[in-house]
Amino acid sequence: MSILLSLRGITKQYGVRPSARLALKGVTLDINKGEILSLLGVNGAGKTTLASIIVTLNPPTAGEILHEGKSIYDDVPTYRRMIGFCPQKPNVNPRLTIEQNLLFAGRFYGLSATETQERVRKLMARFELTTYANNTIESLSGGYKQRFLIARALVHKPQLVLFDEPTVALDPHVRHEVWALLKELKAEGVTVILTTHYLDEAEALSDRVCILDEGVIKLIDTPANLKAAHQKDRLEDVFIKLINESKAAAE
Repeated sequence: MSILLSLRGITKQYGVRPSARLALKGVTLDINKGEILSLLGVNGAGKTTLASIIVTLNPPTAGEILHEGKSIYDDVPTYRRMIGFCPQKPNVNPRLTIEQNLLFAGRFYGLSATETQERVRKLMARFELTTYANNTIESLSGGYKQRFLIARALVHKPQLVLFDEPTVALDPHVRHEVWALLKELKAEGVTVILTTHYLDEAEALSDRVCILDEGVIKLIDTPANLKAAHQKDRLEDVFIKLINESKAAAE
């Protein structure tokens, strides 16, 4: 696989010394084109901070993110046009309809009015949102809210989409619908970064998983390789084993 993004020495410090806290400690990672990469870790491990830095919602204290050998910070607006972000909680204008929010997103990313209308029409059909075109976000079920957020993240045809806990609080059958949508994106060549607490989700979807522990990458590999290396049948068992080892080493 060819590399889409290269993270080099990403460090994030909150506060100032002597009470400063390092959320990330020199994270170095390559993200491949067309892969699904899951960021895993207990609360406070640094995965949310890393995700927010990748989508430029939070600047690093030190380090670089490179795209085609150039720092994304040299031209953040252009970089943002190649990425999509699907947040855990809807961050939309509640007074606009579903269709209006999607149209706004298309224009925001620089699509022409004609391009936006055509793109929104196709996405609403693909995600079965056409019936709800004139609804507001509050009137949708959890599953359809998630469909809408995914559609919005795809309006401008991004190369990479980051999903932050996309299946939290969803019914099991809706979770599997979202899984199917993520697999479709991968099949279309879109790179997907997934933050999740559900280890079965990461195991079912990921080409690779990246486990963070106290701001450091503990390991990164395929689910199959991790299960084989640690002699476990499930990725969840590997994760628990690693976390317990970290706790024991810290005591």
